[in-house]
Amino acid sequence: MSASQDGKDAQAEQISGDLIAAAPLSSAPPIQVPVQQRDDEWALPGGFAWVYHGEGGSHVRKPVIMADGFNLGRSDLQWLAQGLEGGEYKFLTSLRRLGHTVILVGFDERTAPIEENAEAVIEAIRRTIAERVGDDRLTVGGFSMGGLVTRYALARMEEQRMDHQTALYFSYDTPHRGAVIPIGLQAFAHFIPRDNAFAEQMNSPATRQMLWRHHNSETGKDEVDPLRTRLLAELDEMGGWPQIPRKIAVANGAGDGTGLPVPPGDVALKSTGLIAFPGTTFYTQSAGDGVTVAELKRLLPPKSQKVTTSGYPELDGAPGGTLASYKIVADELVAKGGKADLRHEAICFVPTVSAVAIRDIDKQDDLYAKVTAIDPQESEVDDFYWSSTNTPHTAITSELCEWIIARLPE
Repeated sequence: MSASQDGKDAQAEQISGDLIAAAPLSSAPPIQVPVQQRDDEWALPGGFAWVYHGEGGSHVRKPVIMADGFNLGRSDLQWLAQGLEGGEYKFLTSLRRLGHTVILVGFDERTAPIEENAEAVIEAIRRTIAERVGDDRLTVGGFSMGGLVTRYALARMEEQRMDHQTALYFSYDTPHRGAVIPIGLQAFAHFIPRDNAFAEQMNSPATRQMLWRHHNSETGKDEVDPLRTRLLAELDEMGGWPQIPRKIAVANGAGDGTGLPVPPGDVALKSTGLIAFPGTTFYTQSAGDGVTVAELKRLLPPKSQKVTTSGYPELDGAPGGTLASYKIVADELVAKGGKADLRHEAICFVPTVSAVAIRDIDKQDDLYAKVTAIDPQESEVDDFYWSSTNTPHTAITSELCEWIIARLPE
């Protein structure tokens, strides 16, 4: 092989895949739509907030605080606002038309530990109360990881006897019982020869706290990460959830137990070209022991690795909010000059039962449970709602947003 070919191959194997665990609302929108100019901006510890007053108003009234989701680096609240306005339902506009002041909370580093980013939310709540005209109670919640951050923040304020004056907490496709990134893809992030944004993302504190199982790049084991264990223990010590506000949750996944058309053990993606990890193959998650989920191969330095799991349910096809994880990798391979046989673009990221906090996702029967048939009292929240079909993670839809709006405090 010539030196020039070696260089080409090495360049082809420096893909990043840096959007695999990112909430779409936190990523660059596919289209640009007009968004109301913010009325104010607040500096917060470890973050910042953009303030949008209700239509025709100039003061903080009927406040709704909404926290950004996960991604690498600093929040881009312009993208978040675009995401709230660019789909089938204009959530930001609808709230403002009802007279609500909307406060979008962003973070200086979205991959930071959830308990650290909760400090920005706590200060946003305090600032909202200080600037509010009247005595309207607050609504506080977030999208994806943002729902965990706000849950933690409110619980911490109650533990510290701080009056958050919040009537309603909401979460939007938040992984309360864990999110899922295929173990094969997690291992692939560390199989890429050099440091990359994908690996940085997979090993970040927030990812390790959100994921149901995390691939430890040092030991090669898949486990409940110690950071997640610690976070859940801290929440338990604070009662698990805030106790004062009414707690509601919505899921982008279906509630009737209908999963995705993703058969277990099927080829999800294969690199078929002569460069960019040729022969690397990812399989959808099957149940059982010693199940192969990926066969990783690279050119420079040459290496191959088989990735297996044991005791997992059929996660990729479960009912839930979806993420186009394999399509993202396929697009990266093609962009680097490779070829990709992509058979399953989108897979489950946040199972429905996780988003509405009603079942764990360790067992097949629980993962695919019909939420519609479960006693609502089994959920950790007071009320919840799900999508009529499985939709993309954090997709802003009429059915979910109108359900939330109908439950906002007067």
